[in-house]
Amino acid sequence: MSQKPPVLSFEDLLDSAQRHALHLELRDIYAVGEERDVYDAFLRDGSVPADDSAYWSGWLPLVERTVARGVKVRRARIVSEPVTEYIRFEYAITDANLRAGEQVRWLPRRRASALALPGNDFWLIDDQVVRWNIFSGDGQALEADHTDDPQAVKLCAEAFRAVWDLATDHADYRI
Repeated sequence: MSQKPPVLSFEDLLDSAQRHALHLELRDIYAVGEERDVYDAFLRDGSVPADDSAYWSGWLPLVERTVARGVKVRRARIVSEPVTEYIRFEYAITDANLRAGEQVRWLPRRRASALALPGNDFWLIDDQVVRWNIFSGDGQALEADHTDDPQAVKLCAEAFRAVWDLATDHADYRI
């Protein structure tokens, strides 16, 4: 039986990646929390935060240095259509993710029906460790969990690849 890997900060976890960091998002709405002001501005007038804004100050530099080491950072989003206002917001800000070096694809939920998917969003680092992103029913982020259990790793690797293969690149996806 696999032991629980040491709990690393998310930054340390991404810094540990050597080949790839794969992120699967399964929810149509996330509780906005610390992004409330940015989200409200988007709802009000469609504005998105600049790459050098406080909103992106932790994320974009982390992705840029990860990609600079040769690590592929991929994000796949399974979304219901028509999309929620929150997904419209994510779609609108995705160009910043791309400029930092992420690859992003979108999969309409209808096309994911036959896929075996885990119950939670996750990050898979080098097919070695899974970071489960756990959310409450109303979308509040709860404490993340980690595992290096081979069955969980295999499920996440297979699920991500299946989604990635079916999904549409951000440049071609329209909401």
